[in-house]
Amino acid sequence: MSKSKTQPELKNLGYEIFVGILSILSILNLFLVTFILDQNLQFILYFMNFLMSLIFLLDFFYRFITAPSKNAYFFRQFGWADLLASLPLAQIKIFRIFRLIRVYRLMRELGLKNILRGLVKDRAGSALTTLLLLGILVLEFGSIQILAVERQSPDANIKTASDALWYTIVTIATVGYGDRFPVTNPGRLVGTFLIVIGVGIFGTFTGYLANYFLSPSKEEPMPEKVQPAPDNLQVRLEQLKQLMVQQQEAIDELDRLLNRTT
Repeated sequence: MSKSKTQPELKNLGYEIFVGILSILSILNLFLVTFILDQNLQFILYFMNFLMSLIFLLDFFYRFITAPSKNAYFFRQFGWADLLASLPLAQIKIFRIFRLIRVYRLMRELGLKNILRGLVKDRAGSALTTLLLLGILVLEFGSIQILAVERQSPDANIKTASDALWYTIVTIATVGYGDRFPVTNPGRLVGTFLIVIGVGIFGTFTGYLANYFLSPSKEEPMPEKVQPAPDNLQVRLEQLKQLMVQQQEAIDELDRLLNRTT
C-alpha cells in the first residue's frame, strides 16, 4: 500500500499503539477467563472486557466518521470486524486480532525511525496515551493483586472483586474515600504504588488539558511590509508639480462655474 493510501488510515501514532496494546490485553483476558476458575478474578476480567469494549466501540465510530471513504473502511479495511470486536461478547472478541493486523501493517510501512520520530515530535500526545494505557493496566492488575494479598487476612475489608475494583478506582483517582483500605503490609505497598500512578496520570492529564485550552493559537503570518518610496528629491518634486496642476485645474473649473452664474 502506498503512503498516500496509508496516511488517511493512520491516526495518531501514540493512539494506534494504544489501541494495539489494548487489543493484545483483551485477547489475553479472553484466555485468562477460560483457564481461571476463581469467580472474583473472572469478575474483574469481565469488567475490564466491558471497559475495553466501550473504548473499541468509540474507536470504531472515530475511524468511521473520519474515514475518507466509509465504504472502503467498513469493507476493505475490516471496519465490520472492528464493530463486531467492540461488542462485549466472548465469542466474537477474537475479531480484535484484525486490529492487531492493522496496527502491525501500518507500523511496518512507516518504519521504526519514522515511528520514533513521530512519537518524539508529538511528546504531549504520546505521554497522554501512555498514561491512559498505564491506568488501564494498573486498574486490572492492581485490582487482581490487591484482592490476592488482602483477602487472605481475617481483618481485611477488601474481600470481593467489587471491593478491589472500587478501591483501585478511587485510589488511582486520588479520591480515597476510606471505606475500603488495605490492612496488610503487601496490600499497603500495592496501595502506595496505585497512589503514585494515580497522581502521575491525573497530573499529566490536567497539564495536557491546561496546555490545550490555554496555549496561544499559532500566529498568522505577518503581511509583507510595503516598501517605502525612495527618498529622492527629483521624485518628490515631480509629485509636488502634479499636485499643483490638479489644484490649478480645480481653481479654473471653479472660475468657470462662477462666470456662468453671473
